[in-house]
Amino acid sequence: MTDKVLRWERAWFPLALMSVVSFSFLMIYYLDPSVLSGVSCFVMFLCLADYLVPALAPRIFGSNKWTTEQQQRFHEICSNLVKSRRRIVGWWKRLFTLKEEKPKMYFMTMLFSLAVVAWIGQQVHNLFLTYLIVSFLLLFPGLNQHGIITKYVGMAKREINKLLKHKEKKNE
Repeated sequence: MTDKVLRWERAWFPLALMSVVSFSFLMIYYLDPSVLSGVSCFVMFLCLADYLVPALAPRIFGSNKWTTEQQQRFHEICSNLVKSRRRIVGWWKRLFTLKEEKPKMYFMTMLFSLAVVAWIGQQVHNLFLTYLIVSFLLLFPGLNQHGIITKYVGMAKREINKLLKHKEKKNE
């Protein structure tokens, strides 16, 4: 069911997802817990879920309702998670390759990137920034499933190519 919600199989799933996230963050903002209280409540919620899910899941979903279609979807989800992990590891390795091959470029890129992140962190409230990151991460599978990410990344690539071609024409 979580996969269906994250991939937006129904039109109202993104609204429900953002409503739950917004309500959770509004409660955190309203209650304004200390870091220790927040971590304690989060771990307490995980312990409660760890205790209740094994007891309630068979009653809610039924153990005999697992179909081959669900098994196939489960394998798809697992393979997508593995592919995502490989992409992250690949980017990490490219970063270290850049560090070894072009240390000055690596230094300037990291310095600039971290300065931008520090500036954003200084300008935007931590809780709001966390809300934006969590919202994006939860909406990402649906955005990807519906081709929205591909569409806008393609548009950005075309614009960058236009700028580069325009720059080359100026230099000639």
